Amino acid sequence: MTAQIVIIGGGQAGGWAAKTLRDEGFDGEICVVAEEAWDFYERPPLSKAALLEAAPTLPRLFSEETQQALDLRWYRPLRAEAIDPQAKTVLLSNGESLSYNMLLLATGGRARLPGEAWKAHPQVYTLRHWQDAQRLKRRLAESQKLAIIGGGWIGLEIAASARKSGIAVTLFEQQPALCMRSVSADVSAELLAIHQQQGVDVRTGCGALELEESNANAVIHCEGRREIFDAVVVGIGVDLNLELGRDAGLKTERGIVVDAQGRTSDPAIFAVGDVAQHAAYGLCVQSWAFAQNQAVATAKAMLDPAAPGYDDVPWLWSDQYQHNIQILGIPQPGSRTVVRREEKGSLFFSLNANGTLNQLVAFNDPRTVKLAKRWMASGRDLNAEPLGDPAFSLMSLR
Repeated sequence: MTAQIVIIGGGQAGGWAAKTLRDEGFDGEICVVAEEAWDFYERPPLSKAALLEAAPTLPRLFSEETQQALDLRWYRPLRAEAIDPQAKTVLLSNGESLSYNMLLLATGGRARLPGEAWKAHPQVYTLRHWQDAQRLKRRLAESQKLAIIGGGWIGLEIAASARKSGIAVTLFEQQPALCMRSVSADVSAELLAIHQQQGVDVRTGCGALELEESNANAVIHCEGRREIFDAVVVGIGVDLNLELGRDAGLKTERGIVVDAQGRTSDPAIFAVGDVAQHAAYGLCVQSWAFAQNQAVATAKAMLDPAAPGYDDVPWLWSDQYQHNIQILGIPQPGSRTVVRREEKGSLFFSLNANGTLNQLVAFNDPRTVKLAKRWMASGRDLNAEPLGDPAFSLMSLR
């Protein structure tokens, strides 16, 4: 059958693209191919509310009424197996074939595991989907000791949720510092202090981990120690689902290469969300804001080639214990960090040699994040400003 637009992927990016197409007046057929049975939903609550609430519900992206009004033709739970760009068709896992005028890839990623033994173990968990959250919540309810593999954002959020539930947490990170790929050493140290204050046993720079074959519990060997846990959560990042685009001949680097309008090397195919490489930064930005805002910009460009492109500075946030942590920008090599400590929380400014801001990490201070977006947009020289002095008003730099 022929559909005017086919979206592959039922996550946040695919959802915002579908809604934007309708909001912009597109009344043709939209087909959505999704591996999960659910309507579009958000992932950030999976590591927080979905684990902590007594009776969590699917964190829907849109209300049921809004979802119905989008008038989508769903193909779920099904996989897209192959794209034929010449024939403009998508082959589905049930053998069906969809034709498209325009195709949108929102294929996201899959949780990475250290090896096959981890994949097969019944007490090893990942957290990527709604089903993962439901399964992990059931296990945490009967657990006293939890191991978390990976000291990135997802690992830290799960650690915070588990500690709030009274579970003892040991966190293993092979890098010498927490979240070190995305923030400066000063921020890593702040995160470490927060989790240690909450009783998390954090082990950075740990060697190779081995998992014993056992069903009742998870037994981990690390640096000569044998430790028994009720469950293990692996949060060591994702492998992006690039195969579909790559096999179709699309240009890929870290992700699927797109321009600012989300267009791939094939003018009839667009890509959004985790798999789309940020046109200005050359990175794949796995964040709620990118999944939403880049998808909105791309959907508008699908209907109007003159629509403005997406070039926002990467922005993500994390809630851990009582802290809201916002990260704006990407730290650059050779940056100097200015630390500002206030009662409500700390601010970490990473400055280039010319004084321009390349990253701000703000603990409990969303107002300064808004200000920093302006500084970045204007390329403001902040070298002479006393950013680290709590008595100095940052609002004077508006």
